[in-house]
Amino acid sequence: MSELPKGTVRRSLKMASLPLGFAGRTAFGLARRLAGGAEDLIRTEIEERTAKQLFAVIGELKGGAQKFAQVLSVMESALPENLVRPYRAALTSLQESGPALPARAVHTVLREQLGEDWRELLPEFTDRPVATASIGQVHRARWHDGRDVAVKVQHPGAAEALTSDFGHLTRMGWIIDRVTGGELDVKEVVAELREQMAEELDYLLEAESQAAFAEAFADDPDFVVPRVVEATDRVLVAEWLDGTPASVVMADGEQEDRDRLGLLLARFHHAGPNRCGLMHADPHPGNFRLTDDGRLGVLDFGAVARLPDGLVPWMGPVMRACADGDPEQMAEVMREAGLLKERKDEGEEKPEDLGWLSRSMEMLVQPLNEEVFAFDREWMREAVRRATLTKDAEILRSRMVMHPEHAIVQRVWMGELAMLSQLGARIPYRAEAVAGMPGFEPDLPAPESPAPDS
Repeated sequence: MSELPKGTVRRSLKMASLPLGFAGRTAFGLARRLAGGAEDLIRTEIEERTAKQLFAVIGELKGGAQKFAQVLSVMESALPENLVRPYRAALTSLQESGPALPARAVHTVLREQLGEDWRELLPEFTDRPVATASIGQVHRARWHDGRDVAVKVQHPGAAEALTSDFGHLTRMGWIIDRVTGGELDVKEVVAELREQMAEELDYLLEAESQAAFAEAFADDPDFVVPRVVEATDRVLVAEWLDGTPASVVMADGEQEDRDRLGLLLARFHHAGPNRCGLMHADPHPGNFRLTDDGRLGVLDFGAVARLPDGLVPWMGPVMRACADGDPEQMAEVMREAGLLKERKDEGEEKPEDLGWLSRSMEMLVQPLNEEVFAFDREWMREAVRRATLTKDAEILRSRMVMHPEHAIVQRVWMGELAMLSQLGARIPYRAEAVAGMPGFEPDLPAPESPAPDS
């Protein structure tokens, strides 16, 4: 395979095989039920086979389809355990890798982007990639000055593949609903990914963002961001970073490492906006490492939220009011920020009962009410259920005005909580909020950067 399968016929056939396969398995299951088979066992078998085919096709297509699966891989901690159990291994595999392009295709991109003498710039280059992702893959190499580097090469045809995949994913929402238990708004996720990945295709913009993070976190005791060495439209060269991938810590790490990784994840997402006006906006395990000296290594800056004034100012006061069980104060802050629509039922004289406002978010802010909070998948599932599937959540969606820059911060926050739940981290989350979330602690102004643990 020299490029992503981008032709309309080829990619359509790949994606079409999913609903056809699902329909066939459903008919087979019906026949077995009529023959006296155990319904629960048959349903489980159909779900497992559907997931296996879904992720096999997604992994081969890469592009927008694989990126969608990576979103699922982060949010699996929020899905019902009986639904996600058969899919967890397949989802986790997509956090770090997918099928690789052959060496000849990679060499062609390097020649086009770095010049015919690219071998002089990279005298040592490993053809087998160390990681493959939705639109590119990473190779280990040595730069001409002796530095070990990671060379990120964009897949040929990535832009065309994205356009095709997002259309297919939207039309296939019904089958994805079966895999996720109907607890994911496919159209909403696809719309956000479409916008995000248009930016991720621009490696020069990514290099600019990574350089800003690398400068802001240079010589930091808690974080390490590799410096950019060279960048073109479709190739990005950065210093090599060793470390244990977050997915490995999630699967096999000792509790001490889980807690350390979780603490640094929470701290980093608060620190970025405060230090350089940027927030890393792609919170999935493939982008983080735990280094041997206990620091958090951060990779992939294709998706960032640009927050030149730091975190949105209303977030801290709203979170504090919710943690205090004060929905009236939540509503007051949100109204002042233009985030809350007034009721449509004109003529209502009695004051509105705003309990729905705090109830929809109370579990999500629960970590802010305890000195040390123990994250786990069960907590995350219930928190997401209350925030998305209850009547209170429905009222909130109908009344809240969410601006684009606020929506991305909310998505990153949810992704962070999902990763902490996958880790089973036990961390002082409230202390990190006080240090990094302006306005959460009224009596203590937020420092420019969170203070590291001693």
